[in-house]
Amino acid sequence: MHASLERLGARTNGYTVTPAQYARTAYIALGALTLIVLTGAAVRLTGSGLGCPTWPKCYGNVYPPLNSHAVIEFSNRMITFPVCIAAGAAWLFALRRRPYRRDLMWNGALLPLGVVGQAVLGGFTVKGALDYGWVMGHFALSMLILLAAVVLCWRATHEPEAEGEGERRGDGATATAVVGAMRVLHDRTIVLLLRGLAAFGALTIVAGTAATAAGPHAGGSPGQKINRLDFDGRGTMDFVIHRHAEIAFAFSLAAVAIWWLARKREVGDQVQRPLTILCVLLAVQGAVGLDQYETHLPTELVWVHVGLACAAWVSVLWAACAAGPLALVVLKKPPIGPLRAR
Repeated sequence: MHASLERLGARTNGYTVTPAQYARTAYIALGALTLIVLTGAAVRLTGSGLGCPTWPKCYGNVYPPLNSHAVIEFSNRMITFPVCIAAGAAWLFALRRRPYRRDLMWNGALLPLGVVGQAVLGGFTVKGALDYGWVMGHFALSMLILLAAVVLCWRATHEPEAEGEGERRGDGATATAVVGAMRVLHDRTIVLLLRGLAAFGALTIVAGTAATAAGPHAGGSPGQKINRLDFDGRGTMDFVIHRHAEIAFAFSLAAVAIWWLARKREVGDQVQRPLTILCVLLAVQGAVGLDQYETHLPTELVWVHVGLACAAWVSVLWAACAAGPLALVVLKKPPIGPLRAR
């Protein structure tokens, strides 16, 4: 690996990227990967999922015919290219970042791999005539890519905690450690709860994709036959939507409870802030979800619902990252302030 990096450095005339520049690249990649989720949702909600029934070309051509569904679907495919550039830069710039960090390189590589996988899965989704299984998998992969992007952004803006001499503890204690120039209070209980909350959030998203799979927005235009989630006839949609609502409500209660506990244990603003944002987003999401159910799932509200789901997912992941590792790093000689442990 070292020899390969030296050869790459020679070919690029020693071009390097600073930590600040790389952090900006990671945030741009996160924004691009979030944007394509929203444009993909717009394709589905406008009934343009089969606007180009062939892949990668559209009706066998490199450009779409002049009809709205084909243009919308093909435009979403074209957005993949700048997203690929942003994701690829997150990996390539990690190779040129100085000081070099192996964790950023491997983490950054997940983004272009995920985008390529998403493009291939999108092709199978089109060839499978928008079967609900392919569509659910397509959205689930998007959420996994966002997970990798959030972790990359967090790592890119925070240096590893092993600064100075220290010892690791896994006994559930709370201790002050130092990350870069910041003093962070790690609480193993909060770390475990937030990781569990992130898993709970993933379950809520899966339930949401099932609700969409059983709903009226199949992604095809009127007259196109799309295989929908159906195990109880007309009762399928109501059953799945109510189960999704119950899971989302439990997730919201858990988020508020952890927010209260984190505030009580004074874990710090970098954990409390994303948790606060998450709780606000979930409150708005609940109101939107209730409204869209009462108004029979209008496309505009469903799109807003998807956008809020992405924002909530990013928030819970950021909170989990901010909480720190499971194994506490307790500095024996902290460079800022006294060590506080209890």
